[in-house]
Amino acid sequence: MDRLNYQHLFYFWNVAREGGVTRASEKLGLAQPTISGQIAVLEESIGAQLFRKEGRNLVMTETGRTVFNYADEIFSLGRELGSALKNRAGAVSVRLSVGVSNALPKLLVYRLLEPALAAHNQVVCHEDKTERLLAELPVHGVDLVFSDWPATGAADARIYNHPIGECGVAAFATLELQQRYRKNFPRCLDGAPLLLPTTNTALRRSLDQWLDANSLFPKIVAEVEDSALLKTFGAGGAGVFMAPTAVRAQVEEQYGVRYIATLDGVTERFYAITAQRKIKHAGVAAILESARDWLI
Repeated sequence: MDRLNYQHLFYFWNVAREGGVTRASEKLGLAQPTISGQIAVLEESIGAQLFRKEGRNLVMTETGRTVFNYADEIFSLGRELGSALKNRAGAVSVRLSVGVSNALPKLLVYRLLEPALAAHNQVVCHEDKTERLLAELPVHGVDLVFSDWPATGAADARIYNHPIGECGVAAFATLELQQRYRKNFPRCLDGAPLLLPTTNTALRRSLDQWLDANSLFPKIVAEVEDSALLKTFGAGGAGVFMAPTAVRAQVEEQYGVRYIATLDGVTERFYAITAQRKIKHAGVAAILESARDWLI
């Protein structure tokens, strides 16, 4: 393929976004055969299928997903160019696509992203399991992934870990539970109602080791993968939960809970994972530089 036809790419992008040729044709005001024919020409020029049929639905192939991710960025930049030429507000924004592990504390993620927002980046967040997010890096589905554990050797060789920092972990609960369990910590947690992250998270493994080392046997009320949902359980009085000390004030304010104590010897580490060893995106560079100043 010597030269990409962006009009054909535009038709494909709209079909992928709208979920089918019919809806795309209605949006673009074009006949369905016209759009289907142009996508067929694009597939021929690429040398690969972009869609496959599953029943009545069109589903993107792996190649289709790669092309769509690039097209999404291309046409997003095109909109920014149009705004810049018309001197519209926000014309200088740069798109930053971020994958967020669903085990990460959302308050901490927001604080990590603040420098990018302050620099007028248009931030797009995708939340999922870390493994799925890492698969999006080589095909440019996301610019970076925030995770509580580094990508291992089993991941794509083009993926690089950038340690952001680490912080302590503390116990929190509603006022009623805090008054009941703040004395004689951590012995007070023996038999106490406890909310834990699921076993596939780095924090859960650290907490299990800490409980074993202190010979503690709490009553595990619930195991919740999503950190925000876990805190919501805690805010409702379901049990004691753990959160990073770096966002202690924000956790107390947003969820109406109280700090009990910091867990001795337990830390949570955070990583920014990219498809580039050298950071080129200004938003990512700002995030890493800022985080290393406050996340110790």
